[in-house]
Amino acid sequence: MPEEDDDDRAHESTKIFTLAEANRLIPQLEKLCGALQEGKQILIQTRDEIKKASANAHLGGGSVLGPQYICGLLQINESLQAIHELGVIIKDVDMGLCDFPYLLDDRLVYLCWKLGEDRLQWWHEIDRGYTGRQPLPDDAQ
Repeated sequence: MPEEDDDDRAHESTKIFTLAEANRLIPQLEKLCGALQEGKQILIQTRDEIKKASANAHLGGGSVLGPQYICGLLQINESLQAIHELGVIIKDVDMGLCDFPYLLDDRLVYLCWKLGEDRLQWWHEIDRGYTGRQPLPDDAQ
C-alpha cells in the first residue's frame, strides 16, 4: 500500500470552493478583514507604550494601554481563527488578500480576492501569488 505524503493529506483536508460559495463569503470576509486591520492598528498605536511597560515589567509596572493592546490581540486572533474556519487562506492583512482553493480544469488553483472587490474575478496557481493573478474564464463556475 503506497504511503501518502504530506501534500496529499493537506489537499484532502482542504475545503474546495465553488465560485458561488466563495462569493457568498465576501460580506463576512469584509467584516473579518476589517477587524484584522483594526486590531493591527491598535497594536501599532500602543506598541511603544507596551514595549516600555514590558522593559519595566521586573519593576511590577504596567500600562494603561495594556487592556487596549490585549483587545487588539484578541481581535486579530478571533478574526484569523474565523477566516481559517471558513476554509479561506489569508495572504496579506494590509491588503485584505484572501485565497480560496478552487478546481479549475480539474486542477487545484486559488481564487484570489482582496478587500474592496465586490466579487471574485481572479485566480492564480497555488505556487504563484497576487502578481500571478489572472481573470477568471467566462465559463468559471
